[in-house]
Amino acid sequence: MEDIFIRGTGVRLPSSLRIADAVEAGDCPARIAAATDMVSVAYSPGESAAEMAVHAARTALERAGSAGGDIDLILHADTYHQGQDLWPVASYIQRETLGNTCPALEIRQMSNGGMAALDLAHSYLTAVPGRCDALLTTADRFCEPGIDRWHTDPGTPYADGATALVLSRRGGYARLRSLAMFADPELEPLHRGDEPFGKAPFSHRIPVDFEEAKRSFVARVGMSYAVTRAHAGQQTVIKQALADADMELADADWVVLPHFGRRRLRSIYHQPFGIDPARTVWDWSRTVGHLGAGDQFASLDHLIVSGRAKPGDRCLLIGVGAGYSWGSAVVEILDRPGPA
Repeated sequence: MEDIFIRGTGVRLPSSLRIADAVEAGDCPARIAAATDMVSVAYSPGESAAEMAVHAARTALERAGSAGGDIDLILHADTYHQGQDLWPVASYIQRETLGNTCPALEIRQMSNGGMAALDLAHSYLTAVPGRCDALLTTADRFCEPGIDRWHTDPGTPYADGATALVLSRRGGYARLRSLAMFADPELEPLHRGDEPFGKAPFSHRIPVDFEEAKRSFVARVGMSYAVTRAHAGQQTVIKQALADADMELADADWVVLPHFGRRRLRSIYHQPFGIDPARTVWDWSRTVGHLGAGDQFASLDHLIVSGRAKPGDRCLLIGVGAGYSWGSAVVEILDRPGPA
């Protein structure tokens, strides 16, 4: 990749819910708390996903110095209800932040949505000479009755929050060195299960139960089949992103992983790929939780804004989403942004 930069980032995490308090209240089982080893999750007492996205977008735009005339594309990635029914959330974000007339589109690729947005925005900006910036946002508020943040996907406590990133052709404080995407639809039933298609949301199970869907799929094909294909997909994009950046995994100063619990991180990433947790932001992500499509943008924002990632550092971003799809990118830090 040439001349594609990250010009601004932003994050909105309204409040925090301590895992110990959730266990004491009887909401989070002690066994899940122990397996995930999380400290807290980001929590929204009242803000919708869409409102949080606007907050994060304004921060990223301010840091980027980008106005309506600079933004040629808006992409919003999400996984769950955004606050209204049958409603174009990306258009709301556009109206509340920029008020311009560029395309504003929603992406639904589950937890790999942020990486998918990065890939699509890169292609859009480089397809036509003169295109400038793209605003990418992610947001989710995981709440009942549809989602139980502790039981819907027990290895991954779900968190409420939003992220934003301005991708640019005109410079920035980080450079996108490479980006790889891969999909394997043979794993799609892992999050669907055997239930027939319904007429309305939550026709079969409320709250959503990913564990039941996974049990149904594994009962048909076997655990080895599912694990092998999942690992192969993740390995494919990691190897491609590193090769395109002329790197090895050991060369990465930081490895940004999805905000899963410790046991899941260990089995999917730490042990199979030999990733030392000290090279990740686990100490921070375990206080945030899984932000749906936004884990990679949130962790990158944390590394850059906090100053933990220094100029010259190279960050390997890794993502995975039901469907199944995987994404990986190498980002080189050039500078620290000013305050926003």
